[in-house]
Amino acid sequence: MLDVKKIDDMVSGKTILITGGTGSFGRAMLKFLLNTSVKNIRILSRHEDLQVQMKREYNDERIQFFIGDVRDYTRCLEVTRNVDIVFHAAALKQISEIERHPMEAIKTNVIGTYNIKLACIENEVSNVVGISTDKAVKPINVYGMTKALDERILLNREIDSKKTEFSIVRYGNVVGSRGSVIPYWFDLARKGMQLPLTDERMTRFWITLNEAIELVFFSLKNPWKIVVKNCKSFALIDLAKIYSEKFGVKTVITGIRPGEKLHECLLSDYEMRKARLIGDFYVVDLNENDIRKDAEDFTSENAERIKEDEMKKILIREGFL
Repeated sequence: MLDVKKIDDMVSGKTILITGGTGSFGRAMLKFLLNTSVKNIRILSRHEDLQVQMKREYNDERIQFFIGDVRDYTRCLEVTRNVDIVFHAAALKQISEIERHPMEAIKTNVIGTYNIKLACIENEVSNVVGISTDKAVKPINVYGMTKALDERILLNREIDSKKTEFSIVRYGNVVGSRGSVIPYWFDLARKGMQLPLTDERMTRFWITLNEAIELVFFSLKNPWKIVVKNCKSFALIDLAKIYSEKFGVKTVITGIRPGEKLHECLLSDYEMRKARLIGDFYVVDLNENDIRKDAEDFTSENAERIKEDEMKKILIREGFL
């Protein structure tokens, strides 16, 4: 549950930069921050058309839009000047495209992250939160590999970080995020089209945008750590069943694509041995000794499953049913 008062105290009078700020996370975070006493919100992205849309949608003088790319270190220096907090969400994310163009993902997800880190240190930004993914754990695709490197770059302390502290959040499927399965299937189902499912056994982690925002602010209080919500998972076949019953559409099995897992993993067994459960969140310090001898991966296969009724309620609330 978002504690707006506590978060408002954290951001009051602050200037916050969101890289990749025209994406689903950036939009959700912007909408939330506009209801706080934040001083300024900077949006950095390559998409000037989406920035124009957001300017029209959110007519607020506290918002500043910057066209630019995290690949450009000079631009990173410019946009992080006089910033207090950075939420680093800029990344190339489409798995199939990244498999075809791996170097482009390295330029954005790895070198871009390094640029942001150096710029934030140079400008003495107080806190940086890297937005990561379950695909960074035991990665089998280029996207996951780049995000795993992204995490290690931000958490690496060999470079003197001066006044800047870094943390990482990981999550899986965000309900309604652009390009994810829920809006994609919802759109197909409304049009009466078949739902493509790669494998009936496939499971994924489930988190709402509000929960993602809560996770990010919790991580601000846990610098130099990986923070993960102890969230539930769902079987994609159950989601397909809900849409099939509602819209009368069929599901077609297409087979697993290159770089795709049956089950995602939010924390490896190695990380789980170091993980502390604080409320609803796992907090992992990779430099800490193991706090338990035995642990297994925290995967979407062994996580608690979200019930169908609960799933329906969330889909309705988020506008996807």
